[in-house]
Amino acid sequence: MDWENLNSIDEVITLLGEIIADAETNQNTLGYFAALYQKVTMKVKSGIAEGFFEDGPRMEQLDIVFAQRYLATYDAYQKAQPTTAAWQRAFDLSTDYWPIVLQHLVMGINAHINLDLGIAAAEIAKGQDIEALAEDFKKINTILGDLVQEVQDDLARIWPTLIWILKRTRKVDDFFIDFSMELARDGAWRFAKDLAAKPEQGWPALIAERDEKVARQSRIVSHPGRIASFVLRVARLGERGSVSEKIGQLKAPPSLLG
Repeated sequence: MDWENLNSIDEVITLLGEIIADAETNQNTLGYFAALYQKVTMKVKSGIAEGFFEDGPRMEQLDIVFAQRYLATYDAYQKAQPTTAAWQRAFDLSTDYWPIVLQHLVMGINAHINLDLGIAAAEIAKGQDIEALAEDFKKINTILGDLVQEVQDDLARIWPTLIWILKRTRKVDDFFIDFSMELARDGAWRFAKDLAAKPEQGWPALIAERDEKVARQSRIVSHPGRIASFVLRVARLGERGSVSEKIGQLKAPPSLLG
């Protein structure tokens, strides 16, 4: 996987497609997040083409740097090399039978948005005023938030047990509210500004501190409490199909991939 030499958003989409294909072949739940992430990247690509962002070329560069953090971490995990603590929690969950699809997705979102996005934004803004990136930063999170809601609605239609629980169980509803995209966006933006305000030699310590915090936060998803865990297990038993079939429900249709 040549994640280090990416030059375009299309190359990002291609590499994510490779991860998805491998996950489908090997029944690997890590394919859930990769499928969602590919959709997000395609939406960003469309947004750039349609003038949705204030600075299209800058947004493409942000998308590439952002994706490289995920691709590098995924590659390190495959090679049994160390990763960030936040991503390690998400990877560890992938071998557990009980988490539902949405838990896997939110674990990936937690690591990628709350840790990686701020770092990528600060990288892009080096030598510039990071506030110039603020509106486009919000827009990329809006895209992700809309897609997460779309995925939740799609999964609820496919697995009726999930929609029953989401409608009737406040504990599970709180579980998703705790990880709303608005909160993730605001926290990631504050982190990006904190990084941008520091000399680069101070970044590793700040990133390590943030990583530890984001990893701790992930326990809300992986260990949401006794009642929420019970109802999520009921939802898990209501999920239909193999891992590859679930990935197939999440990923973009071939017509959108060109």
